[in-house]
Amino acid sequence: QVQLVESGGGLVQAGGSLRLSCAASGRYLSTYDMGWFRQAPGKEREFVAAISWSRTTYYADSVKGRFTISRDNAKNTAYLQMNSLKPEDTAVYYCAAQRRGSTRATMTDNAEYEYWGRGTQVTVSS
Repeated sequence: QVQLVESGGGLVQAGGSLRLSCAASGRYLSTYDMGWFRQAPGKEREFVAAISWSRTTYYADSVKGRFTISRDNAKNTAYLQMNSLKPEDTAVYYCAAQRRGSTRATMTDNAEYEYWGRGTQVTVSS
């Protein structure tokens, strides 16, 4: 079992930055692919970014060039650096982990992730 806990969310003005953290316990993350997803009110959960165990990264088009996903296996933690935030980035952000495969199709599909955190709220004001 992997337990994931997100932190770093909050209220920020448009154009600002936040850094989300996802701390894992129970297992070492080094062999897991990690993903960040988000869900806005009234919308389905959507893919944001993912990083494989070998550090290959994928991003949603809507965040490419603004968000950066990274991982520190020594700290058993994954990160999402969010810059140039927009009001449309407002959502609950979830981190997730899986070992079902490192293809783009698998890593961008929330149904493939086995373990989830409870989420952290990000609110971007205009």
